[in-house]
Amino acid sequence: MADPSSYRPRPGDIPDSPGVYRFRDEHRRVIYVGKAKSLRQRLANYFQDLANLHPRTRTMVTTAASVEWTVVSTEVEALQLEYSWIKEYDPRFNVKYRDDKSYPYLAVTMNEQFPRVQVMRGHKKKGVRYFGPYAHAWAIRDTVDLLLRVFPVRTCSTGVFKNAARTGRPCLLGYIGKCSAPCVGRIAPEDHQELAEEFCDFMAGRTGTYLRRLEKQMMEAAEEMEYERAARLRDDIGALKKAMEKNAVVLADATDADLIAVAEDELEAAVQIFHVRGGRVRGQRGWVTDKVEEVTTGALVEHALQQLYGEESGDAVPKEVLVPALPEPVEPVQEWLTARRGANVSLRIPQRGDKKALMETVQRNALQALALHKTRRASDLTTRSRALEEIAGALDLDSAPLRIECYDISHLQGDDVVASMVVFEDGLQRKSEYRRFQIKGFAGQDDVRSMHEVITRRFKRYLAEKERTGEWTDGSEVDGSRVDGSGTVASPGEGSLAVGDGALTGTEAITDSLKDDDGRPRKFAYPPQLVVVDGGQPQVAAARRALDELGIDDIAVCGLAKRLEEVWVPGEDDPVVLPRTSEGLYLLQRVRDEAHRFAITYQRTKRAKRFRAGPLDDVPGLGETRKQALIKHFGSVKKLRSATIEQIQEVPGIGRKTAETIAVALAQAAPAAPAVNTATGEIIEDEEPDTTGGSSGEPVTAGAPDERRGQET
Repeated sequence: MADPSSYRPRPGDIPDSPGVYRFRDEHRRVIYVGKAKSLRQRLANYFQDLANLHPRTRTMVTTAASVEWTVVSTEVEALQLEYSWIKEYDPRFNVKYRDDKSYPYLAVTMNEQFPRVQVMRGHKKKGVRYFGPYAHAWAIRDTVDLLLRVFPVRTCSTGVFKNAARTGRPCLLGYIGKCSAPCVGRIAPEDHQELAEEFCDFMAGRTGTYLRRLEKQMMEAAEEMEYERAARLRDDIGALKKAMEKNAVVLADATDADLIAVAEDELEAAVQIFHVRGGRVRGQRGWVTDKVEEVTTGALVEHALQQLYGEESGDAVPKEVLVPALPEPVEPVQEWLTARRGANVSLRIPQRGDKKALMETVQRNALQALALHKTRRASDLTTRSRALEEIAGALDLDSAPLRIECYDISHLQGDDVVASMVVFEDGLQRKSEYRRFQIKGFAGQDDVRSMHEVITRRFKRYLAEKERTGEWTDGSEVDGSRVDGSGTVASPGEGSLAVGDGALTGTEAITDSLKDDDGRPRKFAYPPQLVVVDGGQPQVAAARRALDELGIDDIAVCGLAKRLEEVWVPGEDDPVVLPRTSEGLYLLQRVRDEAHRFAITYQRTKRAKRFRAGPLDDVPGLGETRKQALIKHFGSVKKLRSATIEQIQEVPGIGRKTAETIAVALAQAAPAAPAVNTATGEIIEDEEPDTTGGSSGEPVTAGAPDERRGQET
């Protein structure tokens, strides 16, 4: 625990002007970002007697090791910079609203030739129109099903669309009249685009025009005695009215507004937002946050506005925003909202009438959301705290292990040996900290040796990071590897470090992984309190030996053996046996199983990539783009193998030297085995399959979306 007086700046050094300040911990990680009209007055509040500070503020200032600030010209600039830094650094002590669910939107992909209506979650994409958010995906599908009678817009996926275009037969919706079937040319691209625009206009609240038009067409059809057509139009009108009834009118003046309500207690706050468009509630969402310090309701509203509109622009910011309390001062926030919209935005507290009544409804929702969250979290926090305390007691640790790292080795009969590192902080997954390793120090199957290599590589980088941040003196030695003043480990034979899709080798890779110096999360910067390995006594001994060789003695190690779920600790002949009902054992099992899942997913990906490898992969200087061009031009590797150098040169981007290299590589490579019909035993004389290593078709993605954050090392 740091003493705030040890890093308190002199009052005369702090400017008396608007600005944004950052508190950093001992690892140079940004833990709090704030803004102030006067930096001198605001920062002075943090360096008073600790007994006078709010408990959360006291924890923050004693965790911090330094403070710095940036001066800006106006309070609006301070608001923008504060939002940018909170998004960039993700400080642990800032007010951060957590969505209580991932809300679905009704999206129309207007950026495509034939726009598609679908359910979308996650980050918004450019060129896509969004409506919502909705509480449930089924509510979107019900609404779309009703509207497709009148606006038969495409709803199928890209694969279904292409297959229908290839066969010349539309899907079922095309046959029953709920899709205009652009896949088979029943409607021109510009007409389908106009149909999608009308769908968007109706969803945006401009409903009267279409209802009046359909009613007029129905009356004309009835007068002309086209009763079947009139009946269809009648049903269309009924479908539109039914869809409109799903969103009842709450504001008679067709207002576009967002209503924000806050329910709070001493520790937490819940925010509820109703999105009203055209006088109807079009969406609802809610957030919950921990109150880091004594913030006012107006300050909570300000943070909610930043998160809600920080990445929005244009019509996504409504003309009117109704709140329970105004930020202080309100002018910079209102100017910021106006700049986001590009037109004037009214930010005010409703005083009477329908808007005040609707705000009371939103407030009741916020109170219910806070009560439900506290009920869920009380159980969850109690369970996690008990689990960490049980682990600390069983392993004789000085304190609960707030950061746990778990390692697992995966291979298939000694091939494609890889390892995983997963991180749990405060008993919860920290997926942005996951890492993946390739075992390169030796070939073959040896889990103990592999574990020693992985632990060594991971903590060498941690020690290098300590050296780079100045926790050691320059010129120190790290396990025989020289560490220079910049923190670069110069270790021959260290292997390569692959980051993302590219690959670096030796000191270049490590320098690249450690070049961050402004508080952003670094790859191996933060040490765990506990290292868990998947295995028994041999794996635990290997991990402990690796740490001892690096001179690290303040990190505990244990292993979890699968057979009897025994917990092994270094130097002990007998395991620690936790009760089957132990929350600590359950947490260790979750950590171990997550490491196993992450490792085996990576190993399978590497194996699949190796199986897809073909003769073109061995051609030096031939990238994916030119491999795709070759296969597209010749149709298969078999035809490419029989082509002359002059014919290969006809492919765009292929010169004579490259063509000669390709011809030599294909001549030396053995042709693929012929395909055999297993039913008849007949050899199938067909084209050689594409074996370009995934160079055509969909790109090969390593792992699930939430795993792609795990860097490969």
